Amino acid sequence: MSSNSPHFLQIISPHGMRPDLRRELIACWTAVANTGGAVGFAFPPVTELEVIPVADQLIAGLDAKYSRLIVATVDDRVAGWLHLHRYTDPLVPHWGTVQRVQTHPDHRGRGYGKALMAKVREVARDELGLEHLRLEARGGAGLEKFYVSLGWEEIGRWPGALRFGPGEDRDEVLMLLRNL
Repeated sequence: MSSNSPHFLQIISPHGMRPDLRRELIACWTAVANTGGAVGFAFPPVTELEVIPVADQLIAGLDAKYSRLIVATVDDRVAGWLHLHRYTDPLVPHWGTVQRVQTHPDHRGRGYGKALMAKVREVARDELGLEHLRLEARGGAGLEKFYVSLGWEEIGRWPGALRFGPGEDRDEVLMLLRNL
């Protein structure tokens, strides 16, 4: 595989997370948060010490049937990752949620985000048997256009749901990918 094509790893249990991969995932998460990424830390700057407990909690909850990480690597380095979560409620076992979608700032603009989103669709459909995926995106950052270009549709908004400061309210945009 060329150094320009991402290789994908799936982490499906806490035991599958290698220490080196954990360090890179945390470094990626920190870098993305500090460049304004909507990845769970609204007020940069953040330090790796702030990201570590959140990452460790996410890793501790990994489960092959319900929660997994999909990691894109390039030249054996983390270029991006996301979290795929399946609902445990028996009424919606065919639904999943995509969270924490991120591409390391050093790897942006190379199509790795699109490749990661194509991979999550494939994994959700072929490995987990999911039929629909949903995600929430921060409005005002152009993310809606990115997801729509990949087949997602905007199904709703929570106007002003996010407050970053006085007069800095943003919508939470609800996105759906139907019929995987």
